[in-house]
Amino acid sequence: MLLQPKDSRDHAIVIARQKFFDDGIVPESDVSPVILRSWQRCRDSGLNHLDSRPLDPVGRLQLAESRERNGTLLAHAGGVMEHVFDQIRASGSMVMLADVDGTIIHSLGDPSFVDRAGRVALQAGACWSEKLRGTNGIGTAIEDRMAVEVLGSEHYLDRNGFLTCSAAPIFGTDGELVGVLDISGDFRNPQRHTLGLVRLSVQLLEKRLFEACFPNDILIAFHPRPEYLGSLQEGLLALGADGSILGANGAAREWLARARRGAPVSSFASFFKIGFGAILDRASMAPNALLKLDLREGGEIYLQVRSLRPLMVANPHMQAMAPSAAAVPAVAEARPKAPAAGGAGRSADVSLSSLAIGDERLQRALDRAMRIEGKGIPLLIQGESGVGKELFARAFHNSGPRADGPFVAVNCAAIPENLIESELFGYVGGAFTGARREGSIGKVQLAHGGTLFLDEIGDMPLAMQTRLLRVLQERCVTPVGSTKSLPVDISLVCATHHALREAVAAGEFREDLYYRINGLTVTLPPLRERSDIRALVQSIFDVELEEVRRSGVSIGEEVMGFFERYAWPGNIRQLHNVLRLAVALMDEDEDELCAIHLPEDLFGSEPFDHAPSSARSAAAVELAAADAAPAAEGGRLKAEPRSLDEIKLEAITSVMREVGGNISAAARRLGVSRNTLYRKLGRMH
Repeated sequence: MLLQPKDSRDHAIVIARQKFFDDGIVPESDVSPVILRSWQRCRDSGLNHLDSRPLDPVGRLQLAESRERNGTLLAHAGGVMEHVFDQIRASGSMVMLADVDGTIIHSLGDPSFVDRAGRVALQAGACWSEKLRGTNGIGTAIEDRMAVEVLGSEHYLDRNGFLTCSAAPIFGTDGELVGVLDISGDFRNPQRHTLGLVRLSVQLLEKRLFEACFPNDILIAFHPRPEYLGSLQEGLLALGADGSILGANGAAREWLARARRGAPVSSFASFFKIGFGAILDRASMAPNALLKLDLREGGEIYLQVRSLRPLMVANPHMQAMAPSAAAVPAVAEARPKAPAAGGAGRSADVSLSSLAIGDERLQRALDRAMRIEGKGIPLLIQGESGVGKELFARAFHNSGPRADGPFVAVNCAAIPENLIESELFGYVGGAFTGARREGSIGKVQLAHGGTLFLDEIGDMPLAMQTRLLRVLQERCVTPVGSTKSLPVDISLVCATHHALREAVAAGEFREDLYYRINGLTVTLPPLRERSDIRALVQSIFDVELEEVRRSGVSIGEEVMGFFERYAWPGNIRQLHNVLRLAVALMDEDEDELCAIHLPEDLFGSEPFDHAPSSARSAAAVELAAADAAPAAEGGRLKAEPRSLDEIKLEAITSVMREVGGNISAAARRLGVSRNTLYRKLGRMH
């Protein structure tokens, strides 16, 4: 039984239904083309709009199988759906995820509406394809492969006339349909922007699916307007090391088709004029650089390289220069970053609370920073080099209301003095000799709506300090060579290992800028003074193991004790590098990190007799072998004298016998590498 129409639009739909179902007239002027096409498909398939037969959901086993088949989709859609439901909570609605067949595999909803929806089997396990349920959001979105809204009487079956449905199809990286996201509610209480919310949520979900599908490939993002880079409207391409296109998101597929007028695009070179190698070179030298490129078919586009993963695997030296997603949020980083100021987590996801793993001084800094989140107060982070100031800044950004905006990091000490002005403020084409003709957007402007992190601000030249102060006061930036000021909205975080008060007193740092950036100062303790070293070591070690997909590996107690005693002059950066190297040196059959896996120069600052025993064992074997020579001769008066090599071989053979011939275990026991042991055995036999 159809509900009575609420307004003139509903009344027009009811009249159109009468023309269509009772008189056989196609009401083209009264119904949207999408709804009319669906009605005609349903009628052609023999579906009766008066059908009221119950359609039970599939059994639990079938539902479980569907969920297992769509495990990746479910894993990434769960968080998106929860976020959507938070936006519409208490509005009498449901959020549903359906597979490609229209079967609902997950749903969240207000209890008051869930009960009503259950009467027409709008629930997990029910199939809402057009062939079974007539015109409806899920089924019609699948058929037309586009976002649709079906209101009240637009539903083909009379019994579904109390619903309003907004649905959008979800496409995979190959452009194939993988599911549908739907929001349904009571048609008498429609929400104006529901369809827009569904569209945006699907774009976010598709972006996550894309990034998850290509974690080990080169990723680039592009858009004709630079301010849209980092948004859900950007195009994304996954590329092989040779520039071949491995995948494209929906926006990228549309642009590629338009640019090539429908012709297939198989590589970077068929889309852009510049060579792929040139782009990679620029990206490795200037991570997060925003590039303006010419298209082969005419026009210009802005591009940013997000990940250089394949090249980093081939060339580990590139890892230090790889993009870290600093300028663009919500993008998977090239590799997991170990925590630098606290606990576990990736730098893209780290928050202030996740850095708290037990150190009292660090906890005080975290608590103070939490209190100023979103209040527009500048944050100044002090501490020695390598203590994790940038990660603390990133955590501060991720924990506040600007988390969805860009996080742009600038190392003031790493930029040549003659380039820092253009790097910070940007420049127009032809502003100076050597400038690119298309100009460049500055870091301050890139941080609009997000956070600008100025690392080592104590090294900023005095002239730049003056310009920065003006930007902070006026909230506007003027690119080099331009007379036009551009408004910027940024949260400012600075860091330094210098004592800025002393620099102010010495005239090396502007006093007015110091008070402008020093809203709240926090000092991060050096690693040697932290009380949570054991937990920190374990968390970094776990991240490194995850990176190489290993498990079941522990850190030997002797090594852990050494870590706790060591002074760590390079702080957490040094610890991170040590653990990364140690994991790389471990053999596949080894399940414990020992001193043999640590760099030799690590023991230079500690007395030899306090170093881990396996770090001493190589020297001990040599000394024991040398001492054993005369003793052996004395014990065998009639035996032939043995060479030192023979004595060494005997010691090695004895150890090999004790460990059952395990080369890795023998190398650990002897304090040498496997290669060294192989070499000694090969020379002695």
